Parts: sequence; structure tokens; C-alpha cells
Amino acid sequence: MEEIPLHTEQTTDTLPCETPPGTNDGKAAFDDQNGNLEGNNSQGRKEFVAPAVGMEFETYDDAYNYYNCYAREAGFSVRVKNSWFKRNSREKYGAVLCCSSQGFKRVKDVNRLRKETRTGCPAMMRMRLVDSKRWRILEVTLEHNHLLGVKGYKSIRSMGSGTKRKLSSNSELEIQPVKLYRALVIDTGGDGTSNFNIRQAKSSSDQPNQLNLRKGDAQAMYNYLCRMQLTNPNFFYLMDLNDEGRLRNVFWVDARARAANSYFGDVIFFDNTCLSNRYEIPLVAFVGVNHHGQPVLLGCGLLASETMESYIWLFKAWVTCTSGHPPQTIITDRCKVLQSAVADVFPKSHHRFGLSHIMRKVPEKLGGLRNYDAIRKALLKGVYEALKPFDFEAAWGFMIQRFGVADNEWLRLLYEDRALWAPVYLKDTFFMGMAAAQPGETLNAFFDKYLHKQTPLKEFLDKYELALQKKHKEEVIADMESRNSSPELKTRCSFELQLSKVYTRAIFKRFQLEVEEMYSCFSTTQIHIDGPITIFLVKERVLHDGNRREIRDFEVLYNRAAAEVRCICSCFNFYGYLCRHALCVLNFNGVEEIPSKYILSRWKKDYKRLYLPDHGADNADTERVQWFNQLYRSALQVVEEGVISLDHYKVALRAFEESLVRVHSLEKKHV
Repeated sequence: MEEIPLHTEQTTDTLPCETPPGTNDGKAAFDDQNGNLEGNNSQGRKEFVAPAVGMEFETYDDAYNYYNCYAREAGFSVRVKNSWFKRNSREKYGAVLCCSSQGFKRVKDVNRLRKETRTGCPAMMRMRLVDSKRWRILEVTLEHNHLLGVKGYKSIRSMGSGTKRKLSSNSELEIQPVKLYRALVIDTGGDGTSNFNIRQAKSSSDQPNQLNLRKGDAQAMYNYLCRMQLTNPNFFYLMDLNDEGRLRNVFWVDARARAANSYFGDVIFFDNTCLSNRYEIPLVAFVGVNHHGQPVLLGCGLLASETMESYIWLFKAWVTCTSGHPPQTIITDRCKVLQSAVADVFPKSHHRFGLSHIMRKVPEKLGGLRNYDAIRKALLKGVYEALKPFDFEAAWGFMIQRFGVADNEWLRLLYEDRALWAPVYLKDTFFMGMAAAQPGETLNAFFDKYLHKQTPLKEFLDKYELALQKKHKEEVIADMESRNSSPELKTRCSFELQLSKVYTRAIFKRFQLEVEEMYSCFSTTQIHIDGPITIFLVKERVLHDGNRREIRDFEVLYNRAAAEVRCICSCFNFYGYLCRHALCVLNFNGVEEIPSKYILSRWKKDYKRLYLPDHGADNADTERVQWFNQLYRSALQVVEEGVISLDHYKVALRAFEESLVRVHSLEKKHV
């Protein structure tokens, strides 16, 4: 395609910050105090965000108006220096906007009666239509070589009709908010496109809510997002504006988190602790668990309020960057608004309330009751020790009657929701270690040690990157330890030896405890046969109330033909590995190896290297995007471990160079 530059010196005046027809209500100027994105407001000075490389706009008019309004606020006027059009279609695909003082007039064009205003000013913005069909800024110069004038300069722009539109400074149009900058979706991954429409992103709520930001927070947030977009491949962020054009919600996810979504997005914990507890930062986070059982960040956001519209907007934004694949299980705080939003966006996912969050509220909700200690003890016993729904309901009924708390509203509503949080009802749900189904287990906030109630946003953004670096380093170290060392075996059980070879060190240690505790199970008895299924009763001495042990019975279903085993404690669904009771039944039946269906790939040492997502590509473009994502994830692993030391760096760099040579040699064969 041949470029055809068209110089556009001879232009006419137009109204500053002109609104082209059909422009959306998104705005590009941030108010440092409250995130206001307006172009003109008599109540205070509004600072437009300076143009930066990587910013994108839906249309050329949006980009022009943005730079025009930025210039108006800064005190200079704009003209179009160059435009480029496709030769055949005459579609515009490139342009350079510059300060009106750029360059110098030719001698023959000089009007000796008018003062020369051009100074060769270097200020400019170069942009181009990219594959995503959006206009992207490719080059920016912000410095001027002359004094800037009074704000409100009229910019020079070519009018299709050739007519001039001059309005007075008090014109009704001029005091309206600037309507521009619709392309708030920035996605540099895959083919550079996104299937999340910004019009869909604007919620239908009539509530005039907005983020309550301190002075400078909006600019700090925007600077961070722009910097990450330029330095972090595959970075994604999305902003949501309310009907007044004020910043309401923000979502972002970096390249490593997007890769982690592919590996570990099967079970997620949605943490809204900061939002619900009224922290300075209304932070929300999507958290998963990696192959070492460590928490891994899958996305972050800032929400103005706990409304269904905000949650739906956020969940749809998260689904957008995960290629539309919902989680198998999503764990949230107990909240009716959240429950409705999850049902709307993730109808096929298992939604469960976090048990540890509920247990943390017990002192607050019941602490003022008479006999609180006894009530709490009875509650914990029913929640954690019941193996069947009948046991739980009997224990709950005893507590209510014994302590006379039938009129307690919190307990009443909690009981109504029991199928969403009580472990005895969740045995068919996969949690991958995030069930918190035992006393003392908790789902801690990902940024727990980096964030307190008064932490300001600018401080958090610095700590955010430190937290991610620390978590990443922990994962890399765990990867190396799992690959380069063999765990110590503590028994002669074949199950222990089998999984010591495939599981990561951390997960194997958890499973190893189950193998060791097989010795606390002193009796395995066949009690019933129902066709191919045999029911066994395993007796175990369980530690209870300090050092005292009591005997408990666990029923285990076993199907030899189908190689299936299932215990009533549901350890496999809760934690992702077989329990001591199931292992006893397998051992009792002479089975020497754990069936493959109970050895989860996500716990294996080489899981991330061998993982291949199955997205069911139905066309070549989709398939290429998936190729890109898989190659990127694989390369990212080499990069992450290549920075451990100088030797690691040299090996990784050599591997990349050799791979590139081999790819190029393949191209030559097809020429």
C-alpha cells in the first residue's frame, strides 16, 4: 500500500473541542480530585491527561478532538500537518497533528501586514489506524519552543463543507462536557482486538456514582495503566464512566495474570474485602491458586460502589480477557448483590460463599449474645464435623433450641443460605484447596501485607508491583525446588512414591500427610454391595479437643471396574487429592497405584510447560490468536527463569536465538 501524504495548511477555524456526530459519552480529561473527565467546568481547573504513545481512539475525530481539547487547556492551537490516505479507497489511515506554530512560512506566503506566529515549534502527535480498527498514537512531542497563550485557543481544522463555524465564548455548546475518547479498552494481546464493546461497558444504572479519589490519584492511575500498556505485553485494562462522564470503575490485568488465568482460572476467589470494609482504596481482586498451592493474581479492579451493575461490568471485563471461559467455581463473600451478578455473568459456574469469611463475622454478629462461647463452640462443631446434611441440621437445631437464638436474624438468614457455604452441602463442588473446609483454614487477601485501611492509591500502585514481584519470585523458587530435588519419603506406601515423582513439592507434602495418617485408620470393613459399587466403613482415631482422640466412621464408595473411589469427607473435591480413608480402601483392595483420574495435572511439576488449552478454534484467525497466546505463555516461562542468574540469562538468550534461526529456516523452505 503506497502512502499519499496530503498537506493541509489552508484550513478554517472551528469550535474548540468540537464534538463529531455519533461520538460516545466517554471523556479523556481527568480531574485530579475525583476522576472527573470533563473538558470545561467553571468550578475548578481541569487538567487534561497529556497524550502518550499507545493511547487509542475509536475514530479519527475522537483522536483529533482529544488533542484539540488538550491544546485548548494547555494554551496553544492545533492544525493538521499531514494526512495519509489509501490510494484506492481514499480511506484515511494516518495523520500528524501539530502546534499551529510548527514550521515556518515560505517567503512567498508571508503577509507583511500580519505578525509572523510560526516558530518551528516541535510539539506534535503522530497517529495511525491499526489492525484493531482504532487510531493509536505512535509518537508524541510535548515540548514547545514558545510561550503558551491563554487557554481557549481556537484550533484550525479543515471543514468538509468549507464553511466556518464561529461561536461566542459563552455559547451553550462550548460549556458542555467534551465528548470524546471512546476507546477505553486497551488490549495489546493476541490480534489486538477485544470483543467487549465500550457501549456495553457503560452500566444502565441511573445512580450518579463515581470513584472517590484523592488529588492526583486519577493521574497516577492513568499514568500507571499507560506505562503498563507500553512495557507489559498482553496487558489489558478497561475503564467505566458514569452518565456524567466521571470515572466509576477500573479493571486491569497484566500479561502474567492473563497467562495464569489459562492455567489456574478453574477455581477463583473474588475478594471484595477492601470495598465492603470501606478501605481508602475500593480494591477488588480475582485470585486463583497455582500448582504449588500459592495464591496467584488473576485480575484487579477499583469499584465505586457495591452495586449489581458495577459487579456485572467487572465480571464481564474479566471474562473478556480470559477469552470468554468462565471459572468452574467462584467463591465470594456472602452478599445477595454479588450472588445476582455472578448468576447473571457466570450462569454455568458453581457459586459458593467463602466459609472463612462467614466464620470471621461470628464474633461481630454473635459476640453480644449470652453464652457466646458455648454458642460458638456448637456452631463450629456442626459446621466442621457434620458428614451428612442430617447431622448438620440436627446440630443446628440443637444450638438454636439450647441457647434460645431462634430470633437471631443473622443466624436465620445464614441457615437459609446453608447450601452455598456449609461444607456438608458442597461435596460435589471442586475447590482446589480454596474451600477452607477445616477449622483454622482461611482465604487471605492477596495484598494482605501490602494494604491497610488508609493506604492511598498512589502508594498502593508502588506496593502493587512489589507484591507481584515477591509472589512471582516465590513461584519461581518453588518451581526450581520441585524440579531439582526429590522429597524425603516417610513410609513404604507405593502411593507416596508414585506421587513424589509427579507432584510439586508443596502439594506432595499435603498428600504425604494423608499417607502418613493412613496409620490412624485402624479398621476397613465392607458393609454393603450395590451392583458394581461396594461401600466400606473406615474407622479413624481423630484428634479432638486438644490431645484427646475420638473414633469416627467414614463411608467410602468403591467401584473396581470403573477405578472410582469416593469418601464421604470429599477431600478430593475440596483439596484435589485423595484422603487417607480412600487410600485405605484402595490398599485394602490390593490397588498399588492411584488411578490416573485422581492425579490432577494442575498439581504436576511440569504442568505449565505441558499445558495446552482446548478452546475449540473454529476459524484460522481464532486459531492464530490461540497460537500466539500459547507461544507467549511458553516464552514467558523462559523469561521468568532466565533472570534468576547470569548463567540462566545466557542459556535463555541462546535458546531464543536458536529458536528464531530455526523458525527462519522453516520460512525459507516454504519460499
